[in-house]
Amino acid sequence: MRPSSAHAHTSGVANYALRTHCRARPGGGSRLVWAPLVLYLHHSSSFEHDPRAHAPEHPDSPERLEAVEAAMTAAGWLGCEPVEAPAATASELELVHTPKHVRTIAELCAGGGGKIDADTFVSQASYGAALHAAGASCEMVRALIKGTANSAFCAVRPAGHHAQRDLAMGFCLFNNIAVAAELAIRELGVGKVLILDWDVHHGNGTAEIFRRRADVLFASIHQAGLFPGTGALNDPGSGSGLGYTINVPVPKGSDDEVWLSVLEHVIVPAALEFEPELVLISAGFDAHRADPLGECVLESRSYAQMACQVRDLAGEVGAPVGAVLEGGYDAAALAECVLATVAALNGEGTSESIAPDPLITSRAAAHVGHFWAL
Repeated sequence: MRPSSAHAHTSGVANYALRTHCRARPGGGSRLVWAPLVLYLHHSSSFEHDPRAHAPEHPDSPERLEAVEAAMTAAGWLGCEPVEAPAATASELELVHTPKHVRTIAELCAGGGGKIDADTFVSQASYGAALHAAGASCEMVRALIKGTANSAFCAVRPAGHHAQRDLAMGFCLFNNIAVAAELAIRELGVGKVLILDWDVHHGNGTAEIFRRRADVLFASIHQAGLFPGTGALNDPGSGSGLGYTINVPVPKGSDDEVWLSVLEHVIVPAALEFEPELVLISAGFDAHRADPLGECVLESRSYAQMACQVRDLAGEVGAPVGAVLEGGYDAAALAECVLATVAALNGEGTSESIAPDPLITSRAAAHVGHFWAL
């Protein structure tokens, strides 16, 4: 199902009702207090990006988002405000990408598309879709920082977290969440950003873009041994960013006990100490048990719980929270997980504490504890 005119807005977030209020921040200024409004950013171009034009068996199909949109419509949009995403500008993309990279993608798509690598293919429509996917994340952080919403979800394609400064890979053309984080820091006055990546694949592009930075805490839970082969536990970033990368690879077959334990007992304490002013989620749903590309066994309720934990973390530090869709290749499971995540961001459910799993969490804590008080 495509975004309908009843739910698509072409004028951005200017007319949203302000449903948040502020509280004092140490040292002056204010912080947002959570309020029940979730923006849902989408764009019809996401359905036109179809790698199957050049790779017929490619798993990243428009049907993924069609299932999500149908489920959101059936659920009455869960109290969300659906918003049509604008296209990102070249200057926004070049916050994290080289001009040559942006030009290369544009020219390849204009020529009819083709193969970038063994996993990544574009069609003529892919450049426009990628512009709106990055533009959604930019519009999202503008709304979050302005205070016209306190949480948001970007349901767009193509995904972004594998894209590096000058390289498209892993189905990703531009790094949507990195563009958003950099925009928030450079242009919107945000001092510190937390990026949590819960995709089953490591967000290598995001990690590399920020690995030498102390103003972005990048934390990833991902399955060990999968593409792209990065994200080792003993990689904490480098230079002035040493300690500001948290990688927790988990074994195949990992369930809630592992994922939720790592989030609660390792990532959340580090994030609380970091005190982000903006919380972003690279929201991949391919750790679901039904997903064809991952081998973990999460359920939609697992993502609801992770979203509750992140929502509560954001509330504790007074930061808004936004999520950007990454992976998730079983359409039905993806739709269930997106709805569960959006509902949690909108206040449904409560965080449930879980005991640390006996192996992965303690091992991760031993590494991360060198840099953060756990």
